[in-house]
Amino acid sequence: MKSAPPVALEARTARLTILIDPRKKAVFDKLCAGEDSTPSQVVRRLIRAYIEQRLGPKWSAASRTATAAKPAATVRAGRTPRGAARVR
Repeated sequence: MKSAPPVALEARTARLTILIDPRKKAVFDKLCAGEDSTPSQVVRRLIRAYIEQRLGPKWSAASRTATAAKPAATVRAGRTPRGAARVR
């Protein structure tokens, strides 16, 4: 019996850093381990589902390129500069 060809992996070149409550992270890690997934895999699924919810399941390469091509200033808007105090 011939096995199915491997699924192509997405290009993983961008890093997303988030701040999360340590208790939520611990619970999230435990839930991910329970389904034999890494937290990164689950976050990628959540992001993909969000994009498909907003743009539809057939979001095109053009929309992916347009989103990725935003100027860095736009993407970084709202970030706290390094060394600056965060308001909580």
